[in-house]
Amino acid sequence: MNVYSSPLIVQRADPFIYKHTDGYYYFTASVPAYNLIEIRRAKTLEGLAHAAPRTIWRKHDSGPMSQLIWAPELHFTDGKWYVYFAAAETTEFDDNGMFQHRMFCLECDAANPMESEDNWVEKGQVKTPIDSFSLDATSFEANGKLYYVWAQKDPEISGNSNLYISEMENPWTLKTDPVMLTKPEYDWECRVFAVNEGPAVIHKNGRYFLTYSASATDENYAMGMLTIRDDADLLDASNWIKSDKPVFQSDLETHQYGPGHNSFTVAEDGITDLMVYHCRDYTEIKGDPLYDPNRHTKVQAFSWNQDGTPNFGKPLPYNYI
Repeated sequence: MNVYSSPLIVQRADPFIYKHTDGYYYFTASVPAYNLIEIRRAKTLEGLAHAAPRTIWRKHDSGPMSQLIWAPELHFTDGKWYVYFAAAETTEFDDNGMFQHRMFCLECDAANPMESEDNWVEKGQVKTPIDSFSLDATSFEANGKLYYVWAQKDPEISGNSNLYISEMENPWTLKTDPVMLTKPEYDWECRVFAVNEGPAVIHKNGRYFLTYSASATDENYAMGMLTIRDDADLLDASNWIKSDKPVFQSDLETHQYGPGHNSFTVAEDGITDLMVYHCRDYTEIKGDPLYDPNRHTKVQAFSWNQDGTPNFGKPLPYNYI
C-alpha cells in the first residue's frame, strides 16, 4: 500500500489535489493568512511537499473578494482550468451569526495554469437563488453533464450549512434549481456547530460517493457520506442514501484530530485511490479553530469493501519519510 509523508504539506487546510493528463499533480489549499490562492505542481505526490508554490490570484483591497479566501479547488473542464473559492467582504458576522462568504470562479485557458497571474480571469460570483453564506464548491461530470455541489446556509433551516447540488450551464453558472442533499441532523454532525460542508465526489463500482465534513473544525470534525447509483437522477434527493455514522473521524490513540475537508486523487500507479484531507495532532486550540494554522495536508490510500463501498480506515499517524 502506498505510504506518503504524514503530514505531506504543513499548514495547508482544505486541500485539493488533481492529477492532470500532463502527468503532473496539482495542489491548492487554504493558506493560513486567507489572502491569496496558490498552486503547486509535481510529478509525484511527495514532490508536492517540496514544490515552489505559485500565486495565481490575490484578494482585493475591498469588496466581496477582499477577506477570508477559503477552500480553493482546481478543476479542468472543457479544455480550461477553473478555480472555485469562497470569499467575504468583511470578517464580521451577518445577522444570522454567520460569516458572509459567497462563491466565486476564476478561469484560465493556458496549458500550464501556473504560468502567470495574468492568465487567470475572474468570472464572478457563482450565484444561487438564496443570497446567503455559501462556500466549499466542487464540480464533477456525469453522463455528459456538469454538476456543482456546495455548502450554504438557508435562513429557514436551523444550523450553519447544508449541501446542495445543481446542474451547471457553464462552470460559473447554475442551470437548475438547487436540490438539498443533506442537512446536519445526527449528533455527530451537530457538535458545537451544525455543519455539512466540504463535499468531494468519487465515482466507482457503479456509484457516486459524496463525502462531506460535519461539526466544528476542532477535534469534533468528522466525515460523512452520501451514495447514489450512477444511473439514477442525481438531482432527485431521494436517490441519495446518507450514512448515519461518520466514515472518517478523530483517532485518539494516534493523536489525529478533526480529519476532514477531503478530496480524492489517484496514486502514481494510476490505480490506487487516495484520500486527501487535513488534520491536527492536538486539541488545545487557543481562540477560533479557523485561525489556528496547524491543519496539515495528509494523503493516504484507502480500500474498497466487498459491497463496493469505500473503507477509509483511520487517519494515519504522523511519520516523516
